[in-house]
Amino acid sequence: PSPRVTQRATETGYQWSPAAFPAEFLSLTGKLGAQLRASVSSFGPLMLSKVLGLNETQTSVLTMVFKYADDRGLLLLDFSDLRAVLQYLSADGAAELKDYGGMSKQTVGVLLREMIELESQGAGAFFGEPEFDLNDLLRVSSDGNGVISILELQDVQDKPALFSTFMMWMLARLYLTLPEAGDLAKPKLVFFFDEAHLLFSDSSKAFREQVEQVVRLVRSKGVGVYFVTQSPKDVPADILAQLGNRVQHALRAFTPDDETALRAAARTFPKTTFYDVEETLTTMGIGEALVTVLNDKGAPTPPFAVRMIPPRSRMGALVGGELGERLANSAQVREYAQPVDRESAREMLTARAASAAPTAPPPTAAPAPPPVRQRATKEPPTTFEQVLKSPMARTVAGAVTRGLMGAMFGSAARRRRR
Repeated sequence: PSPRVTQRATETGYQWSPAAFPAEFLSLTGKLGAQLRASVSSFGPLMLSKVLGLNETQTSVLTMVFKYADDRGLLLLDFSDLRAVLQYLSADGAAELKDYGGMSKQTVGVLLREMIELESQGAGAFFGEPEFDLNDLLRVSSDGNGVISILELQDVQDKPALFSTFMMWMLARLYLTLPEAGDLAKPKLVFFFDEAHLLFSDSSKAFREQVEQVVRLVRSKGVGVYFVTQSPKDVPADILAQLGNRVQHALRAFTPDDETALRAAARTFPKTTFYDVEETLTTMGIGEALVTVLNDKGAPTPPFAVRMIPPRSRMGALVGGELGERLANSAQVREYAQPVDRESAREMLTARAASAAPTAPPPTAAPAPPPVRQRATKEPPTTFEQVLKSPMARTVAGAVTRGLMGAMFGSAARRRRR
């Protein structure tokens, strides 16, 4: 151990010994841990509408589409399924919505555009199967220690919509699936959201409302939620009001804004006669904190200053090939590595369209050409005909004709003169 660890253990009277704890790595992209996925159906129309930022009219249309798909047995597993149903109902299947109320092509266009925008942040890899089993977060190792699940976000820091989408789904599913647990001696599951200011910066109103609702109700399920951040002002006031335990490390005031934040933080602690809270917050050292928790009656205790015992495991990020080695040996990573593309709405609608397409008639034989009319073959001319057609015969015939005509008309003229 480092000298600082040994010193702190001695100062606190803690019998320190190193220990490793089981851990699994999760990822929204599948690159840095087990691939997290959820089906579109498990989101449901209302939560998906919040994720897409839809208005009431668009939400009602999406609800209608989910109802239609459920009635027709069309599984909505990923965005390609939802897109196929939307396109079908806005074209060939429009008549099938007469019992549902119908929808405009403009609304369908809005839905498709919002889906494309969410897909641009990586939602295409998140929606699908196999869906992540939330019971994997409750696993316990053979020695009785709970398995630590670490969600790696290094590769999605510029995609807040993707992370908030997963968060809304996970918190809602936990609340819906976990049984009521009452007042347990220790929680079954605890979430620590590090750098919580990144969680809420630029977040949608729907996301904040969802987190507030779940934080308020999930305590009865035996689930604890901690937001880790540098200042209480990084957490929205509505959510901050739902938190019972508070571990406040030192606050420094270097600017007028820092002084304002310090006074505000001090005022939010319960009253105590043992500490000047504002002064204590500025004078605490490393590994010291001002703590208040809920007592047996559910009321916050007066704050008290504490010193942290040194951690038994290593503090720091994995280096070199350590992460790759852990992922290669993880059964959970292998379980969720390959996507499953079973028959769903897209394939069913494609098959329906193929079966409904008219079949081409068999080719017919080309019509026979009309018979060619043959001219009657003439008999070869006789010798007499050949003589008549000869030039000499025509000359003789002409002379005879003229002679006859002259004789006829000449005789008539002589008779008239007489």
